[in-house]
Amino acid sequence: MNDADPKSTFRGLPLTPEQDAEVRHYIKKQKQQGAKWDTPELAAMLRDMLEPPGDDDVESDPTFDEIDEIDETKAAAERAAASIDEAMDPIEASEERTAAMEIEAMKGTRH
Repeated sequence: MNDADPKSTFRGLPLTPEQDAEVRHYIKKQKQQGAKWDTPELAAMLRDMLEPPGDDDVESDPTFDEIDEIDETKAAAERAAASIDEAMDPIEASEERTAAMEIEAMKGTRH
């Protein structure tokens, strides 16, 4: 495999050999079809190749604030569940639990 460097890659861009091959394959395919090859699609492909991967796909550990929020939500759910009488019918219990959760949400964060 040839090492690609900016002098030998497409437009001198810092592409890996695999990325350079993908770009050249795209251009060749477009030319064979008689289509323009310098397209917004190619520009988007290059942008994706050159930008560092985003954190969108990576699940990170929760921050302390997020942990506090999760804990507060769990506590609110537990307080709401505690206010439900087990003798209630399921529909009434569900409505009471929903109302209790809404009340807890209106109280806001207790920090």
